[in-house]
Amino acid sequence: MENQKAKRIKIIRHALMIIVLSLLFVAFIFPFIMVIINVFKVKSDITGNPLALIGKHGFTMENFPKAIAKMKFFSSFANSLIITTCSTIGTIALSSMTAYLIVRNNWKANKILFVLMIASMVIPFQVLMIPLVSLYGGILGILNHRITLIFMHIGFSLSMATFMFHGSIHTNVPCSLEEAATIDGCSKWQIFSKIVFPILKPTIATVAIIDAMAFWNDYLLPSLVLGRKDLYTIPIATKVFYGTYSTDTGLIMAALLLAMLPILLLYLFLQRYIVEGITAGAVK
Repeated sequence: MENQKAKRIKIIRHALMIIVLSLLFVAFIFPFIMVIINVFKVKSDITGNPLALIGKHGFTMENFPKAIAKMKFFSSFANSLIITTCSTIGTIALSSMTAYLIVRNNWKANKILFVLMIASMVIPFQVLMIPLVSLYGGILGILNHRITLIFMHIGFSLSMATFMFHGSIHTNVPCSLEEAATIDGCSKWQIFSKIVFPILKPTIATVAIIDAMAFWNDYLLPSLVLGRKDLYTIPIATKVFYGTYSTDTGLIMAALLLAMLPILLLYLFLQRYIVEGITAGAVK
């Protein structure tokens, strides 16, 4: 009798969990569904009935070429792609090597450096925003360059990535592998590049998708660093659709869909590594 009661309670809990998760899924996916539904409507249909699957004027594709032309999509896409790719690769390379150095060398300086990197993660970017731009723009005069933004992205993301690689190396890379490679005559660089780095594939994929999404979708930092229109990234380029007295919702929807597709495809390609990589980087 008690077993049946416990079984019923377990079933009820499972059902409640499914319901709650389903509601959360709908809440999170709803904005994306709204973009998909309304991107194929004219402006009047979107404002009149945004929840309708098909507007009164029918199905239309005219929002896409207009949005591409108005926001200079291909130029903005190239800027976003260059900045995101270089920043992500730089972050992965530097953070993985830094984490390996900290884990495998029990130096007091390494411990202090790691503590400082962890502490820096709690400092919000908004606190450093004005001094940073004033320093680089006013004194050094190196704003309006992609390389400046790339270095800033790497600098702000390095601590979190190093923390994840540190946990992964400490947990998943046994010292015996490195000792065997040393006996075989491998150098430190060969050990890291040929043995340690390939083992870190789940963490690499996790850091890549997290940072790539952050860099691709970032608006605040690029808007402060990149002032010339020919350097605009996609998030900055979308501001041309927002006017003082009117907003073309259809073009905004098309621009949003074009902007999210590349990073969505990257996520779908790497998502099987996400949970494994986060767990490896967080559990010591």
